[in-house]
This record gives sequence, structure tokens and C-alpha cells, in this order.
Amino acid sequence: MAKRPFLIPGVDKRLLIKDSIKTMPDVTRRRFIAGGASLGALTLLTGCDVIDSSSAETMLAKVSKFNDAVQAWMFNPDALAPTFPESAITKPFPFNAYYDLDDAPDISAADWKLEVRGLVDNKKSWTLDELHQLPQVTQITRHICVEGWSAIGSWTGTPLRDFLKLIGADTRANYVWFQCADKDGYNSPLDMRSALHPQTQMTFKYANEILPRAYGFPMKIRVPTKLGFKNPKYVVSMEVTNDYKGGYWEDQGYNSFRRELRGRIANREWRIGKQ
Repeated sequence: MAKRPFLIPGVDKRLLIKDSIKTMPDVTRRRFIAGGASLGALTLLTGCDVIDSSSAETMLAKVSKFNDAVQAWMFNPDALAPTFPESAITKPFPFNAYYDLDDAPDISAADWKLEVRGLVDNKKSWTLDELHQLPQVTQITRHICVEGWSAIGSWTGTPLRDFLKLIGADTRANYVWFQCADKDGYNSPLDMRSALHPQTQMTFKYANEILPRAYGFPMKIRVPTKLGFKNPKYVVSMEVTNDYKGGYWEDQGYNSFRRELRGRIANREWRIGKQ
């Protein structure tokens, strides 16, 4: 099998590097910039010349790992992503994927079930009707894509942490790992701290209507505290696990809270901004 490309075709690599800095928590970014950070400083940090496109991918990989470590270290499970009024919603909200909409999974609601695996007490599969009966909330939040664009949408669904509690998930585990129906077997890991964030959502509706095929029907995982590629669509299964299983984009170099950080951060107090 041919190796998948490291970057999405057409991505401005320098813009992506800048975006990796923007995704740092505000406190971290201010401290980093106050220390004289710039692309030049990042060049010093990584040993790569970002102006030279031939080294941009190496630079991006190193910045991604650096940003990953900073996010894991600074992540505040109580800090919320910004929310917006209905007037701010982007219309139309764009379709985003590494394939055309015509190639998006076309899933039958009657045949679909969410499989639950791993470190949970109740491994029953859930029909869409059963999931729709769960308490739901609506949030209007911004989706930020690594390609440099963003859009605001209205998402309705069940907080993932409520579902994890319902199925008796071991929330001491490291990850919730999602498998999707996309072609090429899209999958994505989510660190448990992010899975338990109050805004992380099992999304079933967009703009108060059943989630369209373009946005991930029958279910997507909405994580407004992370970049768009960490918001898997067309989800068919979730697994609670201590094992890092990789992910579609993570295997190609995109950052994700890494397994080796868990031991160092698990028992630390998260008091950023309270000193």
C-alpha cells in the first residue's frame, strides 16, 4: 500500500505552522510570544529553516510535537471553548474532508449501531433511536481546520462524559478511540481528559435538524477545544483503552496528546492562571 501524503494537498505549510502556535492555550501563547517567539525563533528551536519548503515538513513535525506537549501540559479541563449567538453561525457551514462529498459514507439509520468496546461495564451496541433518547444539549462553537479556515456551527447531542458514565467506562483509562465509516478506515484517538471535557459531545443534530450526511451522519464527535481533524465523523464504534492505537492523521505526523506524556501529567495539579 502506498504511503499516504504527510500533508493535505494545497495546505500552506507556513500557515499551518503559524496555526500550530495559535492552538496553544492563551496563557501558553502569551508566555511563548513574550519570550520573543517568531518563525525565526521556531527555526532556532527546531533547527529547520521554515522558508525552505524542502524542510517545512520536518519543521512542522517538530512544532507539532512541541505544541502537543504544551497542550497536554497546559490543558485545563475546566476551561471552555468560546460560544456564539445564532447570528454568528456560518452559512452554509462547509463540508470538510480529504475526499469529495459524493464519496462520503452513506449510512442507513436502520442498519447502523454504535459498537462499544474496551474498558466499560456495558458493551451493548446502541441503535440511533436509543441514542436519540438520551438527554441532549446544544452548543454554538467554532470549528478550526488545519487548512487555515474556521466556521461557526450549531451542534446538538449528548455530552460524551455523560455517555461514558452511563456505560460504566473506566475514566482512569488513557483514551477513547473512535473508528469511522470513512473510506481508508478513518480513526482517531481522544485523550481521556479531553473526552471528559464538558463541551465534548456525541453530536446527532446540526442546526436543530438531524445531522446531515455532509457533517457526519449518523454521529460525529464534536470537540471544540481541538482542531477539526480531532472531530471524527460517521462514527461506528468507540473503545475505552489504555493503548495508544494511532489515528488516520496522527500516523502521518499530526499531533495528539501522546501516550508517553500521560505518566508525567496524570497526578499534577492543573492550576494554570491561578498563580
